[in-house]
Amino acid sequence: MIDFKSFVEWDNSPFILFDNKGKIIYLNHVAEILFGYVSKKELYDIALLYAPQNFGYKTTAITLIYDAFNFYAITVGYEDEYQLSLRLYNSPRVKPSYKLEKDKLLITDINILLEANIALFKTKNANKLKLLTDQDLPLFKIDQNNFSKLLRKTLNAFRASDSIDISLKLLIGQYVIIENKKEAIVQFNIEANGRYTDTDDEIRTLATYGQINCIIKEHSIKLEIPLIQ
Repeated sequence: MIDFKSFVEWDNSPFILFDNKGKIIYLNHVAEILFGYVSKKELYDIALLYAPQNFGYKTTAITLIYDAFNFYAITVGYEDEYQLSLRLYNSPRVKPSYKLEKDKLLITDINILLEANIALFKTKNANKLKLLTDQDLPLFKIDQNNFSKLLRKTLNAFRASDSIDISLKLLIGQYVIIENKKEAIVQFNIEANGRYTDTDDEIRTLATYGQINCIIKEHSIKLEIPLIQ
């Protein structure tokens, strides 16, 4: 009998197997990461809603967005009344329009670069600011000038907020492919009770130059930065 679990584990599409009460029987690694952004109940309810009427499977085109996860379709299937499977298909990332010139990147301590830009922001703004960073992040290569511009634009979007929460951390188990090489991801996240949207397009453009994934929402901006060694 062939064991297909390894192939499911290697897949970058989340796969979850529920029992008939919504308890998780099995999930692959990427699904574990996904559950950091969405509840088990929500995905089980989606699986029930889009399940086929008879034994078998059904694939449905549907847009689901959970933070940095963006899905364009799901497959729901079952062979008996006791197990229900759900697979979610990742939307392909947009191919970068700018080539990252690695030879021009500088080895950088991102915590020092972030603190310098926050200090500059504080000279013009008296907002209450909470900062939580991982001081053990390794040095990595980045376009310091472009990234500083990006940080300044991002911080400035929250200039009228009563308080600002900022975090910087390594995304465990997640990576991006740059020039056919896996690179880990560092996430910069800034949240507040509101922000200006007038520079959103500039923020996206600056992020694109550094092949940084930019997730802009009403009360937050997240930058997923490739940790290039």
